[in-house]
Amino acid sequence: MYLVATAWLYVTLLMAVAEATHSQGSLLGALITFVMYGVAPLALVLYLWGTPHRWRALKKQATLDTPSETEPPSNPMTTPNTSRESPTDAVSSVGKK
Repeated sequence: MYLVATAWLYVTLLMAVAEATHSQGSLLGALITFVMYGVAPLALVLYLWGTPHRWRALKKQATLDTPSETEPPSNPMTTPNTSRESPTDAVSSVGKK
C-alpha cells in the first residue's frame, strides 16, 4: 500500500518539476499541481484505506473499556459483604428513644 503511495507522490513530484521548469510554467502552478494531483487525492485514498483498521481499533477499545463479568464492581457500596467480619456501621435493632 505504501509503495503505491510513494510511487504516486514521486510521479506527481516529477510533474510539478516539469511544470516549474517549463518556459511557460510557474512555481505556483507546480505547487498547485503537486497538491491537487498528489497530496490531496493520496490523503483521501489513504484515509479510506485505513477506515477498516480504525473501526477494528475502536471496537477493540470499546471491548477493553467495558468491565467483564469476572471483575468486581467498582462501587464499594454495591459490593456484597463476603468477609466473615461484621459491618462497622451496622444498624442496631433497637430504635432511638
